[in-house]
Amino acid sequence: METQTPSHLPVMWTQVMDGLRVLKDGKYLDGTFGRGGHARGVLDRLGPAGRLLLMDKDPEAIATAAELFGSDARVAVRRGSFADLGNWSETAEGLDGVLFDLGVSSPQLDVAERGFSFRADGPLDMRMDPDSGESAAQWLARASEREIADVLWIYGEEKLSRRIARTILARRSEEPLTRTAQLAELISGCVPRGDGKIHPATRSFQAIRIFINRELEDLEKGLAAAHERLKPGGRLAVISFHSLEDRIVKRFIAAHAKAPPGNRRMPVAAEFTASLLDIGGAQRAFDEEISRNPRSRSAVLRVAEKVQETAA
Repeated sequence: METQTPSHLPVMWTQVMDGLRVLKDGKYLDGTFGRGGHARGVLDRLGPAGRLLLMDKDPEAIATAAELFGSDARVAVRRGSFADLGNWSETAEGLDGVLFDLGVSSPQLDVAERGFSFRADGPLDMRMDPDSGESAAQWLARASEREIADVLWIYGEEKLSRRIARTILARRSEEPLTRTAQLAELISGCVPRGDGKIHPATRSFQAIRIFINRELEDLEKGLAAAHERLKPGGRLAVISFHSLEDRIVKRFIAAHAKAPPGNRRMPVAAEFTASLLDIGGAQRAFDEEISRNPRSRSAVLRVAEKVQETAA
């Protein structure tokens, strides 16, 4: 079957397709469907006996997945976090490849009503699954100054986290924070613009989004579930846009690919059997893609292969 390049290229499309090394009769899971560009690439490489599993927290993404691929007998669609991929019976017999494209998707950013963007005014929501958990507005209305400061510092590495947190509490005593424009304006008043390359609210919005959606916790669970479900020779491909995410992925692969450093105080070194092979280390978008899509500049792709266990 001739493969097709989608008109809207998702981030690092070529490297992801190369990394997954799709088998015609394989079974693959895309845990972050988004607009479906990566899914289309996998599906175009599958034969009649192949299988593609699609997951996403976002009901709009799932509706798009059903519309685009629901009539294809090779495709199954499930709404939910990839952290729970191991609970899907479709994965029980093993997977030949798993893809996570982390962070917020372009459709989520493009629709102001989703509350992810500080550039367009909308409800201060930020939930990838709008039917689950607290919105950003609800959390900011009840969180303590310390909680807010900690989130901004830990997840956004925002140096002025305490100043922003104090200002949020002062403002909410006067009026509720319910709009993205309100929060962006408040943060802009606390953070100097500097060289102007990034908006003053960038780090704070990112931090709140990661916290609200439990993105780092889901990533750790999802990596473990993917590792469990991958068949020997199966590939794991993860695209991250934030240093905290990439650090988790890097450490996870290393922990399963390399023996830990020896400890001279231990009389006998613990036995170690590698279960993953690191494929290529950290990969970056090509210059041509970065010029076409500036968002890809911060993307990091890591690929690992499940190793065949050897008999003791």
